[in-house]
Amino acid sequence: MAAKYGKKAQDKVEKAMHERKHGTLKSGSSGKKVKSRKQAIAIGLSEARREGGKVPSKKSSKKSSKKSSSKKSSSKKSSSKKSSSKKSSKKSSKKK
Repeated sequence: MAAKYGKKAQDKVEKAMHERKHGTLKSGSSGKKVKSRKQAIAIGLSEARREGGKVPSKKSSKKSSKKSSSKKSSSKKSSSKKSSSKKSSKKSSKKK
């Protein structure tokens, strides 16, 4: 059975984990410090992929993420409407 990950991927993940441990690993676009172990591994694999290392391709979950995010946002909207109506009722009771 062939290995899924090559030596370059192993080295990159090891380096990313080391940087995370010392607090010097930063995420790409925002530049914030990475604290999550999983995120450090993802950064290492991404770097190895960019340099042509033997790494399996990313799983694309575009369809499932769109569905779940739309459900979550709709539930958040309804909860905020409820809380705002409660606030207005409290204000009106205080005025009386």
